[in-house]
Amino acid sequence: MSQEQLLTIQEDINRRKLINQIFAIVGLVVILVAIFILLALIVYMVSSGISRISPEFFTSFPSRRAEKAGIMSAWVGTSLIMLVTALAAVPIGVASGIYLEEYSRKNLLADFIEINVTNLAGVPSIVYGLLALGLFVYELNLGRSILSAGLTLALLILPVVIVTTREALRAIPNHLREAAYALGASKWQMIWDHVLPYSFGSILTGVIIGLSRAIGETAPVVTIGALVFIRFLPDSPINSEFPYIPFQGEFPYLNIQQLFAWLQSEFTVMPIQMFTWVSRPERAFEANAAAAGTVLIAMTLAMNGIAIYLRYRFRKGLKW
Repeated sequence: MSQEQLLTIQEDINRRKLINQIFAIVGLVVILVAIFILLALIVYMVSSGISRISPEFFTSFPSRRAEKAGIMSAWVGTSLIMLVTALAAVPIGVASGIYLEEYSRKNLLADFIEINVTNLAGVPSIVYGLLALGLFVYELNLGRSILSAGLTLALLILPVVIVTTREALRAIPNHLREAAYALGASKWQMIWDHVLPYSFGSILTGVIIGLSRAIGETAPVVTIGALVFIRFLPDSPINSEFPYIPFQGEFPYLNIQQLFAWLQSEFTVMPIQMFTWVSRPERAFEANAAAAGTVLIAMTLAMNGIAIYLRYRFRKGLKW
């Protein structure tokens, strides 16, 4: 190779290095700008609403007077809907991901299912609301209830949970599976005792990402009939007096209707409450909306914090 060719190659390498450095700098600047804008918006919202956050703000119902309005019905409704969403989406999503990754045959049908699950993760949330309105509210007669809202948001995040579970399982080295088989483990024993413990942290991260998206959704719950002004809480599943648990004198001994009556209750959620306040002409309600947004962000950060902690706890000591 001649000296001229070596110089040409060296110049090409230097040019590529320069391009890589420029791209890295541009990417870093874009990320920093986006983070700065996000932090500025959060700081502005917190500073606008921090004066309204108090114990009374959490224990008061909405009111036409801004100084007396609270988020009691909104945060309770949001918490109950997130509970139903997690109970419906997480088991089905994780089980579906395990089946598609570990059990299903790699053929055209599996590829078709994978493509559709991936595409469903990008479908606008209003489409899920319209689907739920026809299926849950009218066809299954679940009404405009907490149960309908929870199942709607469960459908919304189900593709995210499935895709995350598959990616987490796919990241586990095959030699771990082969070692389990070599010791005589069945396929389910290999998955339950070896693969899932190592992938649980990543699966949990995907679940929390899905729930974090669901907690801020407005369009689906508006479509199925969330209320904008509500001054009551769902029926309590427990009694106010000892022994608190609703026993009855005949089989099945527990009052099942009372335990699950809250599922059929009407509801509102934090994003709708915020939108209602922002749409009011009085500026005092803007502080209430900012306070509610601060609480919503705190709830989301708390969920992410719990996920990070659990992921750290489950990954601690796991080695392969």
